[in-house]
Amino acid sequence: MRIEQHPIITFNRGKKIQFSYDGKVYEGYEGEPIAAALHNAGIRVLGHSHRLGRPRGFYCAIGNCSSCLMVVDGKPNVRVCVEKLKEGMVVETQIGRGDIK
Repeated sequence: MRIEQHPIITFNRGKKIQFSYDGKVYEGYEGEPIAAALHNAGIRVLGHSHRLGRPRGFYCAIGNCSSCLMVVDGKPNVRVCVEKLKEGMVVETQIGRGDIK
């Protein structure tokens, strides 16, 4: 599911690393957006709408919308389309609006 070659864009990937999502270990490339690593792993639903509970996925990919809000390393409301992946990150599906601690 990952684009490996593109006629215009050059992909500068970091080293392959591991992170967890909802308790399961996945691999991605250091520095890529968390949402890209999840997409490559086959995860298409990143959350659900607050009012109707409809699934939300990778939408704007620039941090403008709120379709990709997740809990990252215990911090809620992280836009995973722009948050860079780091070794050992703990990513969790956010239920509701996210509790601010």
